[in-house]
Amino acid sequence: MAPYARDERHVREVKECGIDFVVCMENDRPALDRMHRYGVGAIVTQILPGWWGGDGDNAGKMAEMNPISGYEAAADTFEDHPAIWGIDAGDEPSALDFPYYGRVMDLVDRSFPHQFAYLNLYPNYASVAVNTAHETVNQLGTATYAEHIAQYCQHVGTDYICYDFYMYSASVEGAYENLRIVSDACLRTGRSMWIVLQVNSNREAEWITENQLRFQAYSAMAFGAENIIWGCYTAGWWYNQVLDEKGEKTEQYDKLKKINAELHTMGDEYMRYRRVSTHFVGFQGDKVLSKVNQDPIASLSTGIFADVREEAGGNLLVGQMVSRAGDGSYALMICNAADPMDAAPSMEWVHFRADHRKVRVINGAGEIIPERQDDGSYRFPLASCAGALVIAK
Repeated sequence: MAPYARDERHVREVKECGIDFVVCMENDRPALDRMHRYGVGAIVTQILPGWWGGDGDNAGKMAEMNPISGYEAAADTFEDHPAIWGIDAGDEPSALDFPYYGRVMDLVDRSFPHQFAYLNLYPNYASVAVNTAHETVNQLGTATYAEHIAQYCQHVGTDYICYDFYMYSASVEGAYENLRIVSDACLRTGRSMWIVLQVNSNREAEWITENQLRFQAYSAMAFGAENIIWGCYTAGWWYNQVLDEKGEKTEQYDKLKKINAELHTMGDEYMRYRRVSTHFVGFQGDKVLSKVNQDPIASLSTGIFADVREEAGGNLLVGQMVSRAGDGSYALMICNAADPMDAAPSMEWVHFRADHRKVRVINGAGEIIPERQDDGSYRFPLASCAGALVIAK
């Protein structure tokens, strides 16, 4: 968060926007004091030796350039603060540095007992918008993205995997494949999925719409995302951030505030469940699945829920979930995926069965009552790019 957004007014507006913590915050003690008063946390940079994978030229050189002694010295001189929730350990490393990063992250966890070590990974298109195959391999340090994530899980012991994906500067189909790879890795290794999404634009004349923000969040939640981070609130890269270079709100502020309010409305109930699988329901003949190694289905039946589909055959992302408490309840996280580009918004109708179970449906506005049909099935409306949590007990 840039220095021009750290005074009392701006910190208050961060809280009012529904933001729980900020990333890329310096160790600015007066600003941290304000953030603590408003209940906003910080993942703080410039505590540890910095590292960014960049274009891959430094791949495999982290141990030489950032020896362990630098991390030990940083821990010895660190002064704690209640607003510091996490310590930034770097961004987008090559897999060639994962074995060393495993040592670094273990050291940070031991040395900073009140904070977690934060590390963000490349997306599947690596870190540049246009790159050659050679550059991609240099950045990832592996021949494929799936191998990149597998090596991270092998060498780095975080209880989460965090990566960034900027859908509207890359592609929807790439986003789906990235979600599938990371969410499945989280499932296999018992980790939480964190994701950095875009609120700014890589083209100055374009602004990310409210529905595009909504779609990024709810599609990630259909794959079980537990932590959603937005880039960027203040000037960082590209254009059209939430605040302009003078610290004034842009049109993105109210959009982001609205979406964050929806996520908070659903959040408590959503977090009672964990993802076990995700399905592309509909999508018949849709080229958007061209990069996704998963076939679409016409309807979903899980043994608890049956005949889950959009009534007119539209596209739904459906995350199958089970209770974390093991209380016998189940859930579906459903995202309306008919119009991810927000080109032609429309209302879709979700149909499902959950025989002999009590059913609840929660969307971004709160709990709604699904329509019970004569045959015992249910239906409810779901707006373009929106999401809903369906619970059966």
